[in-house]
Amino acid sequence: MIAHIFGTVTEKLPSSIIIDVQGIGYEVIIPAPDIESVNLNDQAKLYTHHAVRENAEELYGFSSLAAKRLFEMLIAVSGIGPKAAIGILSLGSAEEVRNAIANTDAGFISKAAGVGKKSAERVIVDLRDKVGAPTHYGATETKFSLSATQAPKDEALDALIALGFQLKEASAALAEIDPTLPVEDRIRLALKK
Repeated sequence: MIAHIFGTVTEKLPSSIIIDVQGIGYEVIIPAPDIESVNLNDQAKLYTHHAVRENAEELYGFSSLAAKRLFEMLIAVSGIGPKAAIGILSLGSAEEVRNAIANTDAGFISKAAGVGKKSAERVIVDLRDKVGAPTHYGATETKFSLSATQAPKDEALDALIALGFQLKEASAALAEIDPTLPVEDRIRLALKK
């Protein structure tokens, strides 16, 4: 299994990028916010999911470990394949998608390409208890113009997931901790809980 990939971005396509890793170009399908955040000739590290099917092998990439874990939860839902999961994660940051699921916002999820109302409801029913409590309440707005540099990337959440926490546990541990604290302090306080 390919856990992550690090290299130079050599091409940007509408739904994927090509990353050169010591002379080998890997095409990695990534969500829209991640495509917006990378520039040609930048060094990029993406957490990956390697999908193998009868007639294709595809590599899906994410700028955060939390987004990768959410992707893996989405593809475990009946009727949601990797392309639909990428479509859902393209609606906004991983945290916005997680909040939409936690808030049972089927309207937000159904805006993804290839995801209808019934599929969105199935995502919510299957994952609502697995994604943790919402960090904000109410309907989620689609933010296509939100670049990943503006999107909140929670390094403390990624660190807790890397330490073996489930997404729900990690988000619950960080829920009551001041998000303006330094990452190290937030991790330390979360581990004490």
